[in-house]
Amino acid sequence: MTKPLYSLGVQELHAAYRSKELSPVEVTRAVNERIAACEPQLRATWLFRPEAALEQARASEQRWLAGTPRGLLDGVPVTIKENLATEGDPMPLGTAAYELVPMTYDSPPAARLKADGTVMVAKTTMPDLGMLSSGLSSFHDLSRNPWDTSRTPGGSSAGAGAAAAAGYGPLHVGTDIGGSLRLPASWCGIFTLKPSFGRIPLSSPYMGRCAGPMTRTVADAALMMASVAQPDDRDYSELPAPAIDWNAFEVDPSFLKGKRVALHMDAGCGLPLDPQIAQAVRLAAKRIEAAGAHVEEIPAFMTPQMLQGMDHFWRMRSCIDMQAMSAEQRAKILPYIREWAESAAGFSGAHVFDGYSQFVATRAATIAATKAYDFVISPVSPNMPAPADHASPTNDPMRPLEHIGFTVPYNMSEQPAASVNCGYSAEGLPIGLQVAGRRFDDLGVLQFSRAFEQIRDAQKPWPEPV
Repeated sequence: MTKPLYSLGVQELHAAYRSKELSPVEVTRAVNERIAACEPQLRATWLFRPEAALEQARASEQRWLAGTPRGLLDGVPVTIKENLATEGDPMPLGTAAYELVPMTYDSPPAARLKADGTVMVAKTTMPDLGMLSSGLSSFHDLSRNPWDTSRTPGGSSAGAGAAAAAGYGPLHVGTDIGGSLRLPASWCGIFTLKPSFGRIPLSSPYMGRCAGPMTRTVADAALMMASVAQPDDRDYSELPAPAIDWNAFEVDPSFLKGKRVALHMDAGCGLPLDPQIAQAVRLAAKRIEAAGAHVEEIPAFMTPQMLQGMDHFWRMRSCIDMQAMSAEQRAKILPYIREWAESAAGFSGAHVFDGYSQFVATRAATIAATKAYDFVISPVSPNMPAPADHASPTNDPMRPLEHIGFTVPYNMSEQPAASVNCGYSAEGLPIGLQVAGRRFDDLGVLQFSRAFEQIRDAQKPWPEPV
């Protein structure tokens, strides 16, 4: 193998294990070394346990030697975001406010990946309570972007985005309720799929919340979906068992021919669109059109009222959660989040109801605006990654969600949406293209993204944090 072992994808690892060219032990050792080398700068992991990972890798090696692997993912390194429970491990949710109590069960994504023989090398970090698009946390060290360690990796799947970009193995699991997969994917230059709501079961489902793969390639994300998108009756919102051949992600650019594609360049709310991001997305649209798609620009469908309503509802939810804590616990939460949540204490019932109603209004507007198209392409975020120590792009707790106008609509409409790298800023920072599809068409979004991978400009070499 000429590529570093830590950078190999699932298909490459599977072929090498099957031919006995490589062992899961060799690959896990390489990933462990990569993490140890990068973590002083990135701080993307929690519960990094090299020896435990090697023990799992040795068990996988024995299965391969006996000719009894558990499938395509056996022996493949994986990280899991810390808010997805793993049995025996505490789940601090990024905050110093909670006691470290070991969980008694595996979350559905963790259970599936363990059953398929993956090697869990670490959990990945998140900000306090998952409420920030950054790696700022009262519990973890500050997580940073591998492309520029003075910048944020995004959030709330902060560590997962950084880990994927830096080469901590091929597979990483994050979560998303308003953009927490796609924002770090865009700012770290990787691929992610926020699947249709209910596609990947969760043990704690919530409106708009999804788990999803964070990987360097569409292929690795599709192959992870084959594992984690399986039924689990702990999730009352799960979709029926999918009759989806996830291996069918592999298409050529002719897949784009004749597709009706909406180009969405105005979020209708939030921060203004950075000209460099606009240029990269419009160039991507031209390439997609040149491949035979019918591309048509659509107007904004979100409004400031929708974004503010969702923000105020989430503030009240967090305010109530914090009121249930002791004063000592509340004092440990980041001041930014305390100020944001406590600002809801005086909201009236009518105000909170109006906030909740904006989730419904957003869903209706998103479906109405996109139903005539097979896919919608847009920026992921309006801005390039903020300084690493900023809680959000505005760094203002009264304007915390000004960057999610392109991403949050698809959480509320329950449609699948991906982020795939489409270019770089003048400073060399990655820019993501969002690809959204119709509800339940997760495979179509993967196929569209795979076709785009083949017609975009070549990706830059992966970052080497210093």
